Amino acid sequence: MSTEFTPATGLLASLGLLRVEQSGPVTHIRLNRPSKRNAINDGLIAQLHTAIVNLPAETRAVVVSGEGDHFCAGLDLSELVERDTHAAILHSRGWHACFDAFQFGKVPVIAVLHGAVVGGGLELAAACHIRVAEDSAYFGLPEGQRGIFVGGGGSVRVPRLIGTARMTDMMLTGRVFDADQGERYGAVNYRVPDGAGLAKGVELARKIAGNAPMTAFAVMHALPRIAEMSPSEGLFAESLMASAASNTVEAQSRLRAFLEGRAGKVVKE
Repeated sequence: MSTEFTPATGLLASLGLLRVEQSGPVTHIRLNRPSKRNAINDGLIAQLHTAIVNLPAETRAVVVSGEGDHFCAGLDLSELVERDTHAAILHSRGWHACFDAFQFGKVPVIAVLHGAVVGGGLELAAACHIRVAEDSAYFGLPEGQRGIFVGGGGSVRVPRLIGTARMTDMMLTGRVFDADQGERYGAVNYRVPDGAGLAKGVELARKIAGNAPMTAFAVMHALPRIAEMSPSEGLFAESLMASAASNTVEAQSRLRAFLEGRAGKVVKE
């Protein structure tokens, strides 16, 4: 398996606000507006959407990170000036379409977070499946101080990570959480020292890339929906998904390998 990333070709190479690279089954998407702290403007959201729906065929996991000192400082506020209500709704819905493609796309996505993970940056991170935070990462939702409201899915996804009460505090008071608090409150899955985030993200992506595609699909698409169902509906949906996943050719091959002693047992790392 390749360990070095090479620049993407074709359409993905033309996305000037991103740097897209490939290493075997792992695609790395890097936000590339460092002079703006990777703030998201219309062009960047469009390019993120284009990238995530046009992944190379061999991609089995994605890592998303930010160039420079910050992951993403949120919405480029100049995008909101002079918009009427209709345009503002369409703007928000464009973000929803992009981040839905991250959460409910083809493959799992790991966000590597450092510096500012603020506003729309936190909304992007919340749409990913796993979040790795370096010590420098900090989390904020300054919309309340800007006279606006979250519009990139934050009101749906962030409370499911940290709780409605904490999000309310962040938006009403401008409270900022550091990396320790982010981990403690559920926004972060893994903590690493500064500079070690990308390596950890790629390590996790390679592990994920080795999973059966149907299982990855079930975790990405079925699990969050089942969690929102009533218990009886969720249990029935779980039975359907379990049956579909366990009866693929790859699943049957993996099960035989385990029963024949050719696959490792669960151990504590």
